[in-house]
Amino acid sequence: MKKAEKLPERPDTPCVAVCSTTFDEICRGCGRSVVEVAHWVSMAPADKERVWKRILAEGYPRRNK
Repeated sequence: MKKAEKLPERPDTPCVAVCSTTFDEICRGCGRSVVEVAHWVSMAPADKERVWKRILAEGYPRRNK
């Protein structure tokens, strides 16, 4: 990602308080891996944006309705 490229406005975190990684390594609420959740606060903005793009393409975050 180019340094001059502006990142889209996003919420601070994809977390939707529907946390579940009981049966696999991916949260059923936000779509992040256990490692991504654990390191989110220290990730660089460009790394967070890559995660956002992936989870949005996969249909996350998911909220209980």
